[in-house]
Amino acid sequence: MSKKKKKGLKKTQVEQILDKNNITYKQMEFPTHQDGDVRTMSVDHLGIDEHRIYKTLVLEGPTTGPLVGVVPVDSHLNEKALARVSGNKKVEMVPLKKLVKTTGYVHGANTPVGIYEKNHFPIFIDQDAEKEDTIFVSSGQIGRSVEVNAKDLATLVHAEFADLQQK
Repeated sequence: MSKKKKKGLKKTQVEQILDKNNITYKQMEFPTHQDGDVRTMSVDHLGIDEHRIYKTLVLEGPTTGPLVGVVPVDSHLNEKALARVSGNKKVEMVPLKKLVKTTGYVHGANTPVGIYEKNHFPIFIDQDAEKEDTIFVSSGQIGRSVEVNAKDLATLVHAEFADLQQK
């Protein structure tokens, strides 16, 4: 007996984790381009409000070690604010050359779901996400994202909402 194949994108590990936890999501694929050594998402966000597309940034602090800040792609992370809410005196970005070793993901593919599943790092999501019905976060591959309810995401990864954007 053969199973019928569903049309669409092959599920990423992140999507499988969401399925396992009964979290509703929608698969999304964004255009990408090569930028030097790094493959990144293109500026064309398919007409989606950039403030609903979130990037996952990996930092380290002397108290927590590695930690994650999740902010809209159209804003910058306020490292002092993240340090304050995470209980660190200061935090700084994990160097690109240490990123895969730290998270298991390449630059542009970091995802709060996968990072939490593998490492249980503390995760902080910008408070603007709470105001949206859904937000987009990476699903662990460059150009691949999932549209998910921010509160469901925060519950799954034990994240805290905080004011993280640079003003």
